[in-house]
Amino acid sequence: MIIIGKLGQKYEDGVNIFKQQEMGDCMYIVQKGIVDVFWEGSQGDILLSSLGPGEVFGEMALFTRQPRSATVRARGKTRVLTIDKRGFLKRVHEDPSLAFRILKQMSERILKLDQEMARLKAEQTA
Repeated sequence: MIIIGKLGQKYEDGVNIFKQQEMGDCMYIVQKGIVDVFWEGSQGDILLSSLGPGEVFGEMALFTRQPRSATVRARGKTRVLTIDKRGFLKRVHEDPSLAFRILKQMSERILKLDQEMARLKAEQTA
C-alpha cells in the first residue's frame, strides 16, 4: 500500500518502491524508515544495502536512460520523497551543495563495491 502525501510517499513493510529492470525517471530520498536494495538473481534476491533517513537512491535514473539496476523495498513503515529530473536541477541550482552530497554518496557506494569486488576476486584466486 502506497500513501501519497505532501511530505512524500508512505510505503508499508515489504512494498516495492521500484523493481529491477523497470525504467525510471526520478530519484528518491529516504525521509523516515529504512529501504532495502536488492539485486534479483536466478538464485534469489541478494541484499546489496540498507538505506536510512537522508540517504538517496535511484539517482542513476536522472543521469542514464538505463533500466533500474536493483529492486528497492520498504522495510517497516517508510516515507520517501520523489524527485524528478526537473526538480533535481531546480534544487541543485538553489543549493549547489546538493549535487556534491549526492556525488559523495555515489562515490562512497563505488568505493564499497570496489572493495567487495577485490575481496571476491581474492577469494577466487586463493
